[in-house]
Amino acid sequence: MSCPYFKKCGGCQLQNMDYPRQLSFKMAKAVSILGNFGHVSPILGTDQPLYYRCKTHVVFGSRGRDVITGYYRAFSHDLLPVSSCPLEHRSASAVVATLRRLAQELKIPPFNDETMTGYLRHAVIRTGHATGQLLVTLVTARAEHPCQKDLTRELVRCHPEIVSVVRSINDRYSSQVMGKELRTLYGPGTIEDRLGGLTFRISPLSFFQVNPPMAEKIYAEAVTGLNLSGRETLLDAYCGTGTIGMLAAGSARRVIGAELNAQAVEDARAGAERNGIGNISFAAADAGKYLLQLAGEGSRPDAVILDPPRSGCSPLFLEQLAKAAPPRIAYISCDLKTLARDLSFLTARGWRCTRIVPADMFPQTGHVETVCLLTHS
Repeated sequence: MSCPYFKKCGGCQLQNMDYPRQLSFKMAKAVSILGNFGHVSPILGTDQPLYYRCKTHVVFGSRGRDVITGYYRAFSHDLLPVSSCPLEHRSASAVVATLRRLAQELKIPPFNDETMTGYLRHAVIRTGHATGQLLVTLVTARAEHPCQKDLTRELVRCHPEIVSVVRSINDRYSSQVMGKELRTLYGPGTIEDRLGGLTFRISPLSFFQVNPPMAEKIYAEAVTGLNLSGRETLLDAYCGTGTIGMLAAGSARRVIGAELNAQAVEDARAGAERNGIGNISFAAADAGKYLLQLAGEGSRPDAVILDPPRSGCSPLFLEQLAKAAPPRIAYISCDLKTLARDLSFLTARGWRCTRIVPADMFPQTGHVETVCLLTHS
């Protein structure tokens, strides 16, 4: 694959390698960082190393009188104009092209974060891999624009697969993309996608894996590896929209999901109801504080699935996990170094790694997703 933006936008690091070489590189990386904890199984690859991302985020800017969209160059705030990306879902690239054209035709100015003027800042497009539904979130300055309705109407006309258009208001000088205030401009404000035979609701702020086919492989490794008997209470920590917990609910007596993002918890509860799963509940709480709460109630989980952010588990969560000492843990990680750090903590407190499976969730990049199964001695 030849991408004109390679080494400029910073999104991909391995496009100079063919796909088998990428897998070999990532496998060696996983072994070098995690090999001390146990045998590392062969890396799980994908059948679709291009156009796999179901979440696209672009930045609006201007070049002279022209509206441009693109990404910030690596380690900078310099906007690189990008017409399309070979990692993005093709439907999202088409929507971005239409947004760029409509902003130009309707004279809707991009936001300038130096002068704090203009309107359009970012666009985030979520694509349902299985459903084909699109959710477009426009991140704008607070001031209303008279052509906002025209933009929304024409965008939906050009792309009937758009189910929802949402406006996120962010008028601050900040590297944060989304603002705190959301307004639905069209549709219900959400889309649905399917994973592992279940249907999930996705909203602008909720977490959902950007590569669903690979997510199915990873989640299957985690749930199968826990070897649940149907009698356990399972904690799904850092649960997001509750995807993993719902997939595991048929194998456990009870599942509890803990997630700090209140919007994600709403989506998770809607997903459980949508799929008719009655033995799962969700708490809008920090995972570490929730484990502390369970301990105060004299309760502890029999097994834990955790999928923390790239920074890994919080110190409080690890401390409370060590006190609860669940016999089985499935740790899903998107960062090898923070995983190794947390595994060092856990293995020093009685757990051992019984299975380590790296997976290529993000082809063309240097990132490695990993499923690690642990048992307590």
